[in-house]
Amino acid sequence: MKNPFHIRYFEERNIEYQNRLLQKQVQEVQNIYQIMRGWCHDYHNHLQSMKAYVEMGRYDRLGEYLALLEEDLDQVNQLIESGNVNLDAILNSKISLALKNGIEMDYKAVCPAKLTISDIDLCALIGNLIDNAVEACEKIPEGERRYIRLYIGTFKKQFYISVTNATNETVRKMDSEYITKKRGNHGHGLKRINLVVEKYEGYINRQNEPGVFVTEIMLPL
Repeated sequence: MKNPFHIRYFEERNIEYQNRLLQKQVQEVQNIYQIMRGWCHDYHNHLQSMKAYVEMGRYDRLGEYLALLEEDLDQVNQLIESGNVNLDAILNSKISLALKNGIEMDYKAVCPAKLTISDIDLCALIGNLIDNAVEACEKIPEGERRYIRLYIGTFKKQFYISVTNATNETVRKMDSEYITKKRGNHGHGLKRINLVVEKYEGYINRQNEPGVFVTEIMLPL
């Protein structure tokens, strides 16, 4: 018979984890909202400037301004467009938040048209991978380089995901014991990643060398 105290303990831990996830999602939404407000404010200013050039008859300057604005808007576009709407949503929110927190991001994502993994599992997988990478970067002392490199694409007819991040931790043995010892968000995230990969009979490889942690995942297409 299961100990009711153990059951209550695990239920409380799960509620705490879900609350932390909710707080993180709220922060991401607020970050996107602030960015959108900034765009709206800039749009109004641009209109005022263009109206002024028209009123002065400076159509040459208007043309130059429009060219600069077009170039700027290209940079303001979505940070990433993978071809999968749901994946783009979570990537753009998490990448923009990481950049805002001073983490250097290098990323590329091209999502195949057909996937065996569901959108929900894909977002859970990518979300936990990036969250763990961000958490590792945040533990690095101020002044030292914090970075994440993300690649999503097709490799050897498999759906391939690679996340490389800076870390100040070196792990010699990465097995179930390592995951169990990782308490808090990181531990839950590692377990969730493993469960998704196992569900789709995929492959996962983690490598840790001084200053860098790499996770590679391959899923059947």
